[in-house]
Formats: sequence, C-alpha cells, structure tokens
Amino acid sequence: MRTFCITIIIIVFASCEKVLFEKDHASSDPLENFEYLWNEVDKKYSYFELKKIDWDQIKAEFEKRARHYMTEEQLFDLLAEMLNELRDDHVNLISPFNVSRYNLRLQHPQNYHQRTVEEFYVPNGRRTGAFIHDFLMNDEIGYIRYASFMDAVDNDALGHILNRYQNTKGLILDLRANGGGDLFNIPVILEKFAQERILAAYSKTRNGPGRNDFGPQEPFYINRNEASNYSNPVMVLIDRYSYSATSFFAMLTKAFPNIKLIGDTTGGGGGLPNGGQLPNGWTYRFSVSQLLDLNGNNYAENGVPPDIPAQFDWSDLTTDEIIERAIIEILLK
Repeated sequence: MRTFCITIIIIVFASCEKVLFEKDHASSDPLENFEYLWNEVDKKYSYFELKKIDWDQIKAEFEKRARHYMTEEQLFDLLAEMLNELRDDHVNLISPFNVSRYNLRLQHPQNYHQRTVEEFYVPNGRRTGAFIHDFLMNDEIGYIRYASFMDAVDNDALGHILNRYQNTKGLILDLRANGGGDLFNIPVILEKFAQERILAAYSKTRNGPGRNDFGPQEPFYINRNEASNYSNPVMVLIDRYSYSATSFFAMLTKAFPNIKLIGDTTGGGGGLPNGGQLPNGWTYRFSVSQLLDLNGNNYAENGVPPDIPAQFDWSDLTTDEIIERAIIEILLK
C-alpha cells in the first residue's frame, strides 16, 4: 500500500523528473513562442506570491527584446533568462541544443566531502542496494549514506540495514548533496522510523487563473512499517545541495519526534514540476504545487531549515563537523 495519500501525486507526479506534454499547433515564430510560454507560466506557476514575483513586469521587460527575426539560439537565451527570474531549479526549458537551469546550489557553500566520509568514517562501508553504511563509535551508532532519490529503495535491503543497526543508540542518515528524484522512495524510508501512522504535511496545486488560486490541501500520510522499524534517534544530515525530493523528505521529518535535521538549510524545490511543449517543439517544466507543513508554513521551496545548524570546515578534510555534531546529539540522548 502506498503511504502517500495524495491523489494528485499518484496521477501526475510519479517522479520529479517527469513532464507531461500538452500538444498545440506548430509555429516557429519567436513572438508567438514567447507569448505562449509566458501565458503558460502565468496560468500555472505556484510561487508568484511567496517569492513576490511581478510576472507582468517581467513580461514587459523581456517582451521589448523579442523579435520576429531572432535565431533559435537568441530566442532560447531570452526565454531561459525570463524563466530564471522565477529563481526555481524545477524550471527548465529544453531544446535540442540546450537545457536552461537556474543553478541555485551554486549560490551557497557545499557541506559534504565524499572522500572525508569514505576515508575517515566508513572506509570499509558496506553497499546494500542504494545505500552505503557502517558502524561508528565502537558500534554505538549506525551511519547510512543515501546519495540520490533517483536510486530505487528496495524495502528488503533497507530492512536488512536497519536490522543490522537495531541495537545502536542512534542512526545518522546522510542526505547531503542528494539532488532529489523519485518521490515514492520517500515513504519507503520514512515508514521505517514511524512509530504510528503520521500525518506529515499537506500539498496544494494551482488550479485557477488567479496567481493564488489553489485546490484543496491534500494530506501526506506516512504509515508505520511493522516488519522493520527503528525507534531510536535518527539524525538526518542536509545541506544546500539537498534538493527537490530531499527537501520533501526533510519537510516531512518535522512531524517525526525521533528525527532531527542537522547541517544547513536544504536547497528547496518544494514545488512539484509539470510542463508541456511550445509551438516550436521545445519543452518546458515549472512548479505547479506547494508543500506545507502541519502549521501551514510554506518553507520547502526556499529551503527546509535544520533543527541543529552545523557547517563543514574545509580547512581540515580529516573531520566532518556535521557528522561529529550528529554523533554528539545521539550520545547525549
């Protein structure tokens, strides 16, 4: 049974990387393609109000630069620049010769160094399915690295891992530099840490012409996995490179009393992407929904803050300060 009780995700958003294409008439005219893309974003984008974006003003500025005689490369650059005004890494324009991106992560420091972790913390780490894991602190703590939500989570493999660390004082789940992927991997992991069925968050999707027109809030539930469950403290490591599905995961953990977030604010990506096709055949996607915590707060798009801030010190690559802080938090419990 799926533990995401939210119909819109099951129907439309099985993966953060999928785009549904809407076919329309064909045209290569730059002005027509400009107008079409601006209107599609205007009708469906979900974060105008939250980000205080004046989409009408942006149209006025960019429309002045659009010309009938533009080359394809010039048109692409113009449309990509306009889309980047949304400041959203779930917004892309895809042509046969280029893909636009905002690259939010490049505006913040990275807090994960793979070699430090592998050399000084888990040099003999086991690889089980999508995870690398091992004991820390004389077998008192378990460390689990999950690098990408694009990697399928096998329920039996994860159950094996948790059984191995069942008698530890706590677990460290490292999601730093995890850029996201398949949302359905989220409940497979979280249900292992739920002590009961948990209402974890809400989602709402843009559904009207008004820029703040949304459908009803749909609940996210996480069930308890009775077959394999871990009840001791869990420290989830995050940073600005933790994006999309990883931000979703981080947001949902706020409803779990035994889970704490350590590190830096996530990169965001709280809006699920949907898209279509321009008259000239290029495709696009942008955020059409919002993720809310149980109090109605919408911070997943701008990044989920850690419960315990910690920063990696790049002057000493023999120590991972974020792992060290997680160890302290577990041992103090």
